[in-house]
Amino acid sequence: MDLRGFPTTLPEFQRVFPDEAACAKYLEHLRWPNGFTCTKCGSSGEPYRFAQRTSVVLRCRACQANVSLMADTVLKDSHTPLSIWFWGAYLVATQTPGQSALQFQRQLGLSRYETAFQMLHKLRAGMVRPERDAIGSQHPVEVDETFVGGRTKGEGRGVHHKATIVGAIEVRTRMPVEKSKKHKRVVYAGRLRLRLVPGRGAKELTQFVQENVAQGAVVRTDGWRGYDDLAKLGYTHEPLVLDGDPERVDAHLPMIHIAFSNLKTWLLGTHHGVSQQHLQAYLNEFVFRFNRRFYPMTAFNSALGLAAHASAPTYETLYSGEWIHPTA
Repeated sequence: MDLRGFPTTLPEFQRVFPDEAACAKYLEHLRWPNGFTCTKCGSSGEPYRFAQRTSVVLRCRACQANVSLMADTVLKDSHTPLSIWFWGAYLVATQTPGQSALQFQRQLGLSRYETAFQMLHKLRAGMVRPERDAIGSQHPVEVDETFVGGRTKGEGRGVHHKATIVGAIEVRTRMPVEKSKKHKRVVYAGRLRLRLVPGRGAKELTQFVQENVAQGAVVRTDGWRGYDDLAKLGYTHEPLVLDGDPERVDAHLPMIHIAFSNLKTWLLGTHHGVSQQHLQAYLNEFVFRFNRRFYPMTAFNSALGLAAHASAPTYETLYSGEWIHPTA
């Protein structure tokens, strides 16, 4: 166990969450860290508990309202046991390659693929922190775009239906004590942001930078004209025409291209490609795990904590396209 009480190994996880009661107690603490507060009347205090009920329902002693432990969380209306949800969050948050829906179904012993698919998307819906900070306040930021998807044959040269993704990543410098032979680079990747955008126009790219990068930050880009307005908006813009030169790319935008390469490998290797309809959800998962890669068990706690205060899609809204995935 680490100092904050998070399990750091699989055996510790099993000891901390041995049954439904332990999971319910942990989720209750995540929802109400300062003690139960009624969502109906706002009263605080120890609620009445129904020992015989299979689902956890808390009754406010002031107004007698029943409050479901899973209400207002991504677990709402789920009939899946809490222990399975906890194992699912553990698998998604701590395993570097993540989980495909088929792997998820097999490892959790779920009878239906659709259940696994929906659970994963519900967890992804809780992986975006609404009040997240802008990046780049203390470090330079690399910004670039990439295309995701396969080639389209038979529609003419240059025609494709690839998705356009814009990304921004902090470039941090190692402290002298961190430098050693095992670190090939003096710099390393900090926090990452990724977004699916309709195109590479100045409007989309500028909006992305403004919503994700701190005002006044050093922003490094290639020479694409879509970034020309950044200096006027208060950023220290450092553009460079790369002309496809790998040495220039490696010198000017090394971190974002490594992130893009890892993203594409993950999408193809783990998920064998994803549809554009749900691509933003997968970007959110990649960003969530990437930004917490040094602290995987903290990522597990964060996933449950965010999920305890987020809304999630239903199976119908996922397939109909009504659900709008939050952006990381």
